[in-house]
Amino acid sequence: MASQEIETLTAALARLPGLGPRSARRAVLWLLKRRETALAELLETLGQVRERLVECHICGNVDTQDPCAICADPRRDQRGLCVVEEVADLWALDRARLFTGRYHVLGGRLSALDGVRPEDLLIGPLIARVAAGGIDEVVLAMNATLEGQTTAHYIVERLEGLPVRITQLAHGLPVGGELDYLDEGTLAQALRARRPVSQ
Repeated sequence: MASQEIETLTAALARLPGLGPRSARRAVLWLLKRRETALAELLETLGQVRERLVECHICGNVDTQDPCAICADPRRDQRGLCVVEEVADLWALDRARLFTGRYHVLGGRLSALDGVRPEDLLIGPLIARVAAGGIDEVVLAMNATLEGQTTAHYIVERLEGLPVRITQLAHGLPVGGELDYLDEGTLAQALRARRPVSQ
């Protein structure tokens, strides 16, 4: 039987995404064996993160500075704006280094079942950014879920009348995917997004 403090630490780690009770227990045991090195470093790093992390007031990204490094980077194309649901989506897209513009994090997606309304998301600030001018294209990078597509449709309606081109990420067949293993929604989207074959 572990002490109350160890059980509390295990329960706290188990609440992290991707860690269940067993994985959390293994992580705690690993940290305890290395408490002079790994545990001390982890505690120091967590303290620094707690003190320094802020949310960018422009795009909603999480960084140690406000505005964030992306918004403050003069090399970024200010005419392109990519809209994502969560910070993790921004990080995934930016890690690929394929989009050179700036981002806007909504902080979620519309969901009637979960009670998430437009005013619960950062849609108002998005519309204000676009209405202020200087943005030529808004890329909607919503997840390919019903809620994600509902959110994208709502944003398109709100941007109507503004002089901006609105595009959306393509959805469909993954590279290396086999038709036999794909779900019907993915296949349907791939068929709807089909394009001519160049000869």
